Amino acid sequence: MTRRKKIYEGKAKILYEGPEPGTLIQYFKDDTTAFDATKKAVLEGKGVINNRISEYIMTKLNSIGVQNHFIKRLNLREQLIKEVEIIPLEVVCRNVAAGSLSTRYGLPEGQALPRSIIEFYLKDDKLHDPMVSEEHITAFNWASTQEIDDMMALTLRVNDFLTGLFGGVGITLVDFKIEFGRIYENDFARVILADEISPDSCRLWDSITNEKLDKDRFRRDLGNVIESYTEVARRLGIMKEMPTVIQGGLH
Repeated sequence: MTRRKKIYEGKAKILYEGPEPGTLIQYFKDDTTAFDATKKAVLEGKGVINNRISEYIMTKLNSIGVQNHFIKRLNLREQLIKEVEIIPLEVVCRNVAAGSLSTRYGLPEGQALPRSIIEFYLKDDKLHDPMVSEEHITAFNWASTQEIDDMMALTLRVNDFLTGLFGGVGITLVDFKIEFGRIYENDFARVILADEISPDSCRLWDSITNEKLDKDRFRRDLGNVIESYTEVARRLGIMKEMPTVIQGGLH
C-alpha cells in the first residue's frame, strides 16, 4: 500500500490527501478525548460507528439541500469528502439546557429552552475554545457577516432535520456542534457543512428515560460508551451491515 500524505490530524479524525484534486479522505479514529484532550481513551469500534452515523446523516442532509462535504463512504473507517477551507468556528445549537450552558447560567440540566440558541466558539484547544460574539468574528475576520448569516440559517435547518430524525426513533436532540467550510467556485466562496455529525458531536438522550446516548457517557465516566453509540445506530436502522466484531462493544 502506498503511503498517503497526511494533511491534518485532529483528536478523532485524520485527513489524508484524496484521489482527485479538491478531495480528501477522512479517517475516523477510535481515540476519544474530553476536557480539551486532558481525558483520553481508545474505544474500540467508535470510529466505525461514527463513520456510519455521519455518512447516514450527511447523505440525508444532502438530499434535502443542506450541502456538505460528504461524497461517499469508502470503507469501515474512511469517507471521501470535498476539500474545504475550514472556518475556525464551532457552531453549537442548543435545544435543552445541558453542559456549559447549565453551568454558565445556573439552568437545571434538562430544562427545555424557550427557543433554540446558537452559539459560536473559536476553534482553539490552547485557549479552551472560548465563546465569541459576532463582533469578534467579524472584527478578527474569522467569517463575514454574510457567512455568519449563512451558518446560522444552515444550523437551524440541520437542527430541524435532526430533531425530527432522532425524535422519530425516541431520542431527544439536546444540542449539537457543527463546523463549516468555504468551497470556492471561480471567485465565489460558498459556505457548506463540514466535519461530522455523530454521538461525539451531539447530546442525545433517550426520550423516555433521559439516558445519555452520547459522549457525555465518556466525559462523566458513565460507562457503556460503545453500547450507547451502537444503540443510536441501531435505532436509526444502520446497524444491519455493521461488523459483528463491534456489535458487543466494550464491557
